[in-house]
Amino acid sequence: MELIDCHTLREICHQPRMWRETYDVVSAQRTKLGDFWKNKMSCFSSEIIFTGAGTSAFVADIAAALYTRMGYCNARSIPTTDIVSSPEFCLTPGPKLVVSFARSGDSPESVAAYKIVRAFCKDSSHLVITCNPNGHLARNADPEKDYVLVLPDGTNDRSLAMTSSFSSMLLASLLAQGTATLEEEGKMLSEAIRFAERLLREDSMEKLQSLTSRKVSRAVFLGSGPLKGVACECHLKLQELTDGAIMCSYDSFLGLRHGPKAVIKDDTLVVYLVSDKPYTRQYELDLIRQVEAQHNPAGQVILSTVPTGYEGKGIDFELDADPSKSLPAAGPYRYIPYVLVGQLLGYFFSVAAGLSPDNPSVSHTISRVVSGVKIYEYKR
Repeated sequence: MELIDCHTLREICHQPRMWRETYDVVSAQRTKLGDFWKNKMSCFSSEIIFTGAGTSAFVADIAAALYTRMGYCNARSIPTTDIVSSPEFCLTPGPKLVVSFARSGDSPESVAAYKIVRAFCKDSSHLVITCNPNGHLARNADPEKDYVLVLPDGTNDRSLAMTSSFSSMLLASLLAQGTATLEEEGKMLSEAIRFAERLLREDSMEKLQSLTSRKVSRAVFLGSGPLKGVACECHLKLQELTDGAIMCSYDSFLGLRHGPKAVIKDDTLVVYLVSDKPYTRQYELDLIRQVEAQHNPAGQVILSTVPTGYEGKGIDFELDADPSKSLPAAGPYRYIPYVLVGQLLGYFFSVAAGLSPDNPSVSHTISRVVSGVKIYEYKR
């Protein structure tokens, strides 16, 4: 397998190491971070908002879903882009913890959203999770109310596409609430890393790369629960790394039937991010069978942390956990490695199209840090 060395590929492949380093960063701040969390999240009913822009907003979507599953009944995700443009429809007064995800911490919406939340909810505090210690959010957070968690330098992707920053910020948000049980969290993380390393093996990557020989001009990624958020991030990775040449969408398995299934043509790649929950997986396998019966997509990929038992003939690539070991023991961390399939497909199709994965935008209409956004003063 011939690979073109670049920041994008290195940043995709070094994620297992970045996750270990992120764990070490949280471990080194265990006491201070744990005290902050206990002080700001006094009970499971405390309000917590996860926010970010673009890919960082997708991190927020997944984190909110996982926190809800952990019992945080007032956890929700609101993009900074919504907070900035329509704050009165997003925010309510009263104490709350806002978890802000930001690779650079310099995007206009991230900076503006921080100020708006502070003005709108005077009792709010922020947990800023960022990959850039020199970004605006990291430098201007209120030391009396906020906590800034700066991740290892290697997570601050040099490529246009967010890869290791995405997965490491999601990991950090999960570790933040688990400082009291950090040893157990580390064991679960190790299981998730094992799954990611299987996906990064040469034979797995070769199978994904082989899909670039197909005529693919559109793709759809499907997931349920927190995996819908992962599907959303995957669709963006393939679309932006091919400079829009492959138009992508995402949905839930059940949601796809309600109109969006029309996107599946003979030039469509379909990627199924399958749940490890037996109840949920019933619906997902039914949908896969229906797609095989009614459509002739250009390719189909199944990714699962448990053997699915699916025996359809139209599946081009299926990777699941070693059935001799129980990956669901990885807890909420088991959802993180799924994003690698979208990142790798983005890289392979970018190279196949003759683009530079680090800077795939030929017209330069998208950039590493969003620019051109004019921020207006908000007055309540």
